[in-house]
Amino acid sequence: MSATAITARRFVSLVRLEHTVFALPFAYVGAMLALNDIPSAAQLLWLTLAMVGARSLAMALNRLIDAEIDARNPRTAARELPAGLLSRSQVWGFSALALAVFMVAVWQLDPIVRWLWPIPLAAFVLYPYTKRFTWLCHLALGLSIGLAPLGAWLAVGGDAGAAEPYMLWIAVAFWVGGFDVIYATSDIAFDQREGLRSLPARFGVGPALWVTRVAHVISVGLLLTVGLMLGVGPAYYLGLAAVAGLIGYENAIVHADDLSRVNVAFFTLNGAISLVFLAGVLLDVLT
Repeated sequence: MSATAITARRFVSLVRLEHTVFALPFAYVGAMLALNDIPSAAQLLWLTLAMVGARSLAMALNRLIDAEIDARNPRTAARELPAGLLSRSQVWGFSALALAVFMVAVWQLDPIVRWLWPIPLAAFVLYPYTKRFTWLCHLALGLSIGLAPLGAWLAVGGDAGAAEPYMLWIAVAFWVGGFDVIYATSDIAFDQREGLRSLPARFGVGPALWVTRVAHVISVGLLLTVGLMLGVGPAYYLGLAAVAGLIGYENAIVHADDLSRVNVAFFTLNGAISLVFLAGVLLDVLT
């Protein structure tokens, strides 16, 4: 394999490109619900590029800001920056490229998002620092990723004064914040030793997992309310019912005395949840 290919693979690994499945489907959901239709090919193209650019930028900045912490954590010490597989200058250059892709794509979408792009950028910079001073860091991550459906709604010309896109934002924020708590159980000992804030480190695994369950109930409730307010059809509710089932299963397989399935809950089920919900919304707008 050539050196260029190896470096490219390292950047793909750096930003965990495959995890785009967590946010991108919800961006498509926001766009489709705004239009009650499938966006045009051009809108889908630029929306996808905006999302890939934004998420790549967010992950690269997270890795840069947390590089020293990652180097001290046995679970993350093998990541590209602490392991020396990529240099800080390389990752800064990648960040600049991701920002350029994001900005070019934003300028092809509805004019309103041309004025709002600093909001997600600020969220990308601020989120990595939140774990240093507040156990609400999980919600901060959720609010950042939750901008995907809200931004997509606005990007395709959806009504900025409607309540539904903001409810989608909060719904995704509670979903993401909840599953981030589950993931944080993997680092509870390290977080306590380093003085980092997380719900599991602050309150213990059991109480933290109960917060996750409450957050996920709120998320499903908000998505149900959005459907009722928009007057969607049965397919939306079928998709949401499947999502509720998956979320219930996700919470059922992780316990304070058994964290062996955290990766299944975090990686596998959350990817399925976003795709299943997208399928329900897509079927609804097509019927």
